[in-house]
Amino acid sequence: MADLEIAASEAGSTQPESERAMPWITIGWFAALLVICYLPVLKRLANDWYIDEDMGHGFFVPAVSAYIVWLRRKEILARTYQTNWVGLIPVLLGGMLLMLGTFGVELFVTRAGFLLSLAGTVLTLGGWPLIKELFFPLILLVFMIPLPSVIYYQITFPLQLLASQVAETCIGLAGIPVLREGNVLKLPSGDLSVVEACSGIRSLMSLSFLSLVYGFFFDPKPWMRWVLLGCTIPIAIFANAVRVTLTGLFSEVNPELAKGVFHSLEGWVIFMIALVMLVGTHQLINFLYRRRHAG
Repeated sequence: MADLEIAASEAGSTQPESERAMPWITIGWFAALLVICYLPVLKRLANDWYIDEDMGHGFFVPAVSAYIVWLRRKEILARTYQTNWVGLIPVLLGGMLLMLGTFGVELFVTRAGFLLSLAGTVLTLGGWPLIKELFFPLILLVFMIPLPSVIYYQITFPLQLLASQVAETCIGLAGIPVLREGNVLKLPSGDLSVVEACSGIRSLMSLSFLSLVYGFFFDPKPWMRWVLLGCTIPIAIFANAVRVTLTGLFSEVNPELAKGVFHSLEGWVIFMIALVMLVGTHQLINFLYRRRHAG
């Protein structure tokens, strides 16, 4: 298995490892091949980012992933890599998923095939050391793909019920008569339905992506990223329950406050509060961590 000098095509083999340039020709060539093979898939994916409010963060995912690679370019280029032909296996499997998903009209399968082919290409070019170096940026790319419908509805419905149950309790404690039937709250001003968009899945997916990015840029400890990712689940659920509760309370003051621009603005405010809670959680974990090691 021959050595693959990542920058040999442009920087020359006589340069010190620390002075290697980015292998733009190699990157451009394989990127072009992947884009050509998966162009219909990528176009449909970008369209979903545009029309699906749950995936609005999708535009930022590849950009942030590429930026992280660029920030770590010196560390990445400082190493010598070897080709690993085992990487052709996931490339071929990704191609098979592309064909199966295309014939079966299953978008998630074709998109998973793209990520598999991308990871296989990286493995082929640089072996497992390059996969290790690019592991985090590659993992981030998972967040640009919408959940498959089966999993999506399995998650959203329990979240809808949980949000409506919490809202029922809080609204009742506020002295407002409320009756819950499934995910519908019956209030004196009318019925308030906790639909899929109000399940919290939107904030959960966006907040999960942001938690990993925040952990990367603001904490040198790699394990902190995954701890913060786990913390996003209760934070997102709590924030969404607060949003549904406030919507119910506002609808009793003025029904117009529970829909339209006011409802969207309320969602953005709650999401920002969730971000603040994430930052506060990070500070609390770091405080406990420092205290334990100081002791």
